[in-house]
Amino acid sequence: MQGVPMKTESNGFSLIELLIVVAIILIIASIAIPNFLRSRVTANQAAAVESLRALSTAEFTYFSTYNAGYTSALGYLGPPPSGFQDDITHAGIVDNVLSGTAAGGSGTMISIKNGYNFTYSPGVSVNGQILSFTINADPVSRGTTGLNSYFVDQTGVVRQNSTRQASAADSPLAG
Repeated sequence: MQGVPMKTESNGFSLIELLIVVAIILIIASIAIPNFLRSRVTANQAAAVESLRALSTAEFTYFSTYNAGYTSALGYLGPPPSGFQDDITHAGIVDNVLSGTAAGGSGTMISIKNGYNFTYSPGVSVNGQILSFTINADPVSRGTTGLNSYFVDQTGVVRQNSTRQASAADSPLAG
């Protein structure tokens, strides 16, 4: 009687083959991850500029709709509480995220969206009407969530600064 022959073939991968595959994956990841992070920062910056444009347009709309100057608080641009109609303190022009929350006294409001802090400050009141405003958009973590700071005021011109909080003295965005 003859014996059954032994199999010498092995199924699966050797340790060396697995290490090579892992090394290739790590090389690809080291190339792809920084590019992904850069694209995320770029997207955050574009969203910040568009949010500033939306907020300044909302301020212009509020100014012309209510004939009461600009808002004294960014929250005035937000939606009214459930079951209530839009009014001068809840215009319903922007969403809850952009309309923000109170940050201390004097009408200063802060909202956070796409890695940027948005800070609204009303200008001086003349005869009960606020005739100017400023809105700043600053990265939550400069270099990680965004590189530039942005600024807009009642002129509607968006300005940027790469090293500090932007102001009316900074260069306007092109386009």
